[in-house]
Amino acid sequence: MTEIGTAMRGTAARTEPDADREAAVAELFEIHHLPLVRLAVLLGADDAEDVVAEAFYQLYRRWPRLRSPSAAATYLRSVVVNLTRMRIRHLQVVRKHAVRTGDEQPHVASGEERAVLRDDQKALVDAVRALPARQREALVLRFWLDLRESEIADAMGITAGSVKVHVSRGMAALSRMLEERR
Repeated sequence: MTEIGTAMRGTAARTEPDADREAAVAELFEIHHLPLVRLAVLLGADDAEDVVAEAFYQLYRRWPRLRSPSAAATYLRSVVVNLTRMRIRHLQVVRKHAVRTGDEQPHVASGEERAVLRDDQKALVDAVRALPARQREALVLRFWLDLRESEIADAMGITAGSVKVHVSRGMAALSRMLEERR
């Protein structure tokens, strides 16, 4: 009888941390889902909902290895930035292949893009999308999410000095593009 009791206590002990993890991830989802979808759209993801879903899945899987629960939001942002970057690279390869074979498809705005973007923001978003990837990422993280240079550096996997360079060059290019449109 004691073996059964011990086995049952072991099962209860294993499910309690899982319940804590599920509650914490659910709370993070409530708070961060929409801003992360917007981030993915602004970074150029054509499947922003999928990118964010993958980020939350990775957070759930790696929850026990987080430094602390307070690091979860930073981790999510980093994953969204990296997944978006990887998907954009993948799309570039697919488009290069499509150009060679003559199967190129025009860009069709996703539901997330149409919901997030307003007409008055379209020119700015188009200009941001025209920036090189690193400049776009740095500007979106800095001015959309209002992150500090150290947080941007962590999210992008670069140094704080590189963040300054990307933000500065991105702002200069963005200013030139918007002036040309006037």
